[in-house]
Amino acid sequence: MTPPDRQKHLFDNPSNTKRVLYALYAICAALLAVDFFYHRHISHPWEPLWGFYGLYGFTACIVLVLVAKFMRKHLMRRDDYYDAD
Repeated sequence: MTPPDRQKHLFDNPSNTKRVLYALYAICAALLAVDFFYHRHISHPWEPLWGFYGLYGFTACIVLVLVAKFMRKHLMRRDDYYDAD
């Protein structure tokens, strides 16, 4: 049971969270469908592939996360780095 002084927020209700997710899914599907009709001025031969920019962005995001994990492992300092010796 929630305390009476706690204010209820928009995403406390799980149905609101589902609505936002469905809206995001619909936007992604609409943008992917627009890919059939939108004329692009391409520079590289792989750009006219269907869904290329979505796949490119997803791959770039995965690469960024993996690079960040690698950097954290190799650049992280000890917990007592700033303590006085």
